[in-house]
Amino acid sequence: MPSQRNRGKNSNDDQLFGSETIQQKLKEALIDMRYLLTRGYAEKSSLQLVGNKHRLNVRQQQAVQGMSASQQQIERRETHMISFENTNSETIIIDGFNLLIILESALSGAYVFKGLDSTYRDLSGVHGTYKRVQQTEKALLLVGNLLKNNTVIWVFDKPVSNSGRLKTMLRETAELHDFNWEIILENNPDKVLAESEHIVVSSDAWVLDRAKRWLNLGACIIEHHISEASIIYGS
Repeated sequence: MPSQRNRGKNSNDDQLFGSETIQQKLKEALIDMRYLLTRGYAEKSSLQLVGNKHRLNVRQQQAVQGMSASQQQIERRETHMISFENTNSETIIIDGFNLLIILESALSGAYVFKGLDSTYRDLSGVHGTYKRVQQTEKALLLVGNLLKNNTVIWVFDKPVSNSGRLKTMLRETAELHDFNWEIILENNPDKVLAESEHIVVSSDAWVLDRAKRWLNLGACIIEHHISEASIIYGS
């Protein structure tokens, strides 16, 4: 039976992110964050300083943290990113929960945040348990149809509750739609992704700073296939 849950906006998100004034304040905060991170200041202390300066609450600070990057990180990620047109028929390895939840959020009309590195992030989280939502199947089909010429390896966090159930759902989806998918559960998926020789799909900063090649699939799908997405731009 389809889930009735979704990953839509929190009740006060329009107040926290919806106005042009606040969005401009977030952009100014990101300028400060990039300045500090580029000069080697720690992320935690930088966020605290910038959050206090711009009077950002915890949820706004989370958004700024997700969108932030140093100039070195931005340049490194740009250098190693490949375009969708250049994926050809290569194998693609996907940071499962990372991509799925951002697409579910965008499809739910929740705010998603385009960072300084052009990747998208959300304010949802797994928190030890994954719960399927109304938009899960649609998100999977968007990925499957876009990558129908590729072998796709989905990697999920094994310790997360319901990851096994999600693996079964993906396997059934792949069989039904003839997607060439492999679904694996790993205790340390970030390490597997960062060390992979395949094209990596993730918006996780730690992974992006180490991946040999990566594809900004989340941006491709959100910008071209999810018209209902509520996007906050970092720059």
